[in-house]
Amino acid sequence: MKTLVESIAKALVDDPTKVDVTEEIEEDTLLISLSVAKDDMGRIIGKEGRTAKSIRTILNAISTKDSKKVVLKIVE
Repeated sequence: MKTLVESIAKALVDDPTKVDVTEEIEEDTLLISLSVAKDDMGRIIGKEGRTAKSIRTILNAISTKDSKKVVLKIVE
């Protein structure tokens, strides 16, 4: 899932070299942290959070198949 989030983020931002994705496993939850350049933060979040919500929906659809919970955290 890390590569999926990274691919989506790199396609959306102006500076793909600043995209950083990390995964952490906490109990039954997979925590994915996405970091982008400050100027690209608006592109990742989207108008009214729609882009971020869409990425989370894709992750939840995939994780449901594996019976896991996935949380996407967008950080500066």
